[in-house]
Formats: sequence, structure tokens, C-alpha cells
Amino acid sequence: MAAIDFHTSGVPDYAVPPGETIREFLDDLGMSQRELAARLGLSPKHVNRLIQGLVPLSSDVAQRLELVTGMPARLWNRLEADYQSAQQRLRLEGELAAAVPWARSMPVRELVRRGILPEEPKDDISRVQQLLALFGVAHLSTWQDLYESPVASFRRTRSFEAIPSAVAVWLRLGELAARDVECREFDAAGLRAALPRLRQLTTQPPDIIAPIMRDICAQHGVAVVFVREITGARASGATCWLSPGKAMLLLSLRYRTDDHFWFTFFHEMGHIVLHGKNDIWIEDSVSADDPKEAEADRFASDLLIPRKLLSELSSLKSLGSVEAFAHELGIAPGIVVGRLQHDGFWPASQGNRLKRRVDLESDF
Repeated sequence: MAAIDFHTSGVPDYAVPPGETIREFLDDLGMSQRELAARLGLSPKHVNRLIQGLVPLSSDVAQRLELVTGMPARLWNRLEADYQSAQQRLRLEGELAAAVPWARSMPVRELVRRGILPEEPKDDISRVQQLLALFGVAHLSTWQDLYESPVASFRRTRSFEAIPSAVAVWLRLGELAARDVECREFDAAGLRAALPRLRQLTTQPPDIIAPIMRDICAQHGVAVVFVREITGARASGATCWLSPGKAMLLLSLRYRTDDHFWFTFFHEMGHIVLHGKNDIWIEDSVSADDPKEAEADRFASDLLIPRKLLSELSSLKSLGSVEAFAHELGIAPGIVVGRLQHDGFWPASQGNRLKRRVDLESDF
């Protein structure tokens, strides 16, 4: 593989300290560093470090150099500013080069295909800069602090391998979409009171539920967003807090039947209602070995089908009995079928025609 040229034409790959100009001045006059130090009123050690670029050339020293050398202070200050700027540029280029392997692990092609990243420029360094901008971070280390830890936790609790970069990108797209959702300040009591209204939406046609559920949740400080799964993420939902007064509830629409959709939605709602604001929760269809995940599962299960009715659930044998049971509960029949299958009362092949497909438009 050919070496990558990180510099534009005419831009040097080194930084020249103002000390080089001081050295030239001394050479021209045949003056020693010790004599210059005496004339400047500085220590010989300080002058030596100044010449080597180990200490900055302050505005005070620039004024002294003007008197000793005749070169205006503004020019000495400019030399120092140029030196610091060049050093910063070289440091940044080094950081960007070090982040190239990270960028290559990202789903860049999919992001370009979705119109999230531009097609050009597509060199490695440009892609690093584009991805840092997408995540809203200045350094790879910041990205690692904000995204790597929760994604790593998600991967450890799953029986399959999710691609960490795909999970991180999906989560970030959710954050960006949620920031555009106008919400009132989070109201825990109001949100709990709104849960029956949200539950009633399970019986409504799938093509009308999105704006209604979003509006109800936004009134109580929760931004509901839909972002199609990034290939390899294998996540169905996520919850995090964008601020103390605004939560994000993200759904990937990975499973497109109403039983999966609504269970995932209320599972994420359980995290918002029951748990703290410092954690990021990422889920798939497999329960994790985490007490709070189990709590969120119970929250969703009990909200959709109260525990006291489980004995009736086990007695359902026909599609007609499922529809009657669902009508009595005020929920979609597909949810009942999903629960029967999950609990092992019905095989995965039975009752699926009662499930409805949920096709919602993705925010990205």
C-alpha cells in the first residue's frame, strides 16, 4: 500500500521555532548566547531553551528582542504564532493518521449510501475527519469514552457478535435525530400516567401510530426516534439521556411485527421510568444477564399483559380465543401471539397471521 500524503503541496512537514531566527542573528553578529542573554536580561539557560524551541517566545521577550536586534516585536510574535500553529497542525495530523484503522472499521460505505457521509473526499484522513464530525468529537479518545464503553457492555451480554462500530454509528444517528425533536421537560409522573394511552396505540393501524406516540412522549420529555439498523449492529432498541430533562428512546425497526415492536418500545420505556439517567441501554431480542434488563422486561410484560392474567394466557388454544382475549385487554392480538410463543405455549409457527407488520419511516 502506498504511503498516504497528509500534507497539501507547499506545506512543510516540520515546525520552525523562532529560535532559529535568533540563532541566525547570533551567527551574523558573532555573538554568543551568553552575551545575548546578558543584553536581554535573561538567564543563559532560558535563552538556550528559547533557541531550541523548548519554551515559548513571550510578548515580553519579543519587546526585548526588538530593542536588542532591531527586528520589530510584532515579527517575533508572528514567528512564535506560526511555530505554535505548525506544531498544532503536525500534532493533529499525527492524531488523524493514528485514527485511520478506527475509521476503516466504520461502516463508511453504508453511511455514504444513506447520504450521511459525502462520496468525496474519500481518502483515509478525510474519512477520519468526517467521522469525528459525525460523532461530534475532536479526538478518538473522546469517542472511546462516549461510545466504546456502552457498546462493549452490549457486546459482552449477547450470545452473538455485534459489530461495535455499527452499534456506535446507529446510536449516534439516534442522538442526532432525537436532538431535533422538541420536547417538554421530563416529567416522570406524567409519563407514567400516559402509559395507558400509549398501550392503547397497539390496537391502532401501524401506519398512524408513529406521530401519536412521538407526540405523547415528547409532552413528557422523551424523544422517540426510528433509525434503521446499521448492518451488523443487531440492536433493536436503545435508551439514553441527552440532558437531565430529555431522554432518547431509539428503535431500529429490526423486527417488523407488532409484538416485537411494542415489547421493545415498552422495554425501553421501562429503563426511562425505572432507572437512572447516567446509563446507556442497548438491547436486542435476547435478554441480557443484568438485573435492570430483567426489570425492564418485566415492566414491558406486565404492562402489556398483567401478571394476574397469565393463567388465562396459558389456556388460549385458538386464534379466536386470542382475539377475544386481546380485545378484552385492549391490546393487539399479535402481542398475545408473541407472548404465547415466547412463553412456549405455542410454537413459533402458530398464530403469526394475527401479527401485523410495522413499517415506519426511518429518521436516517
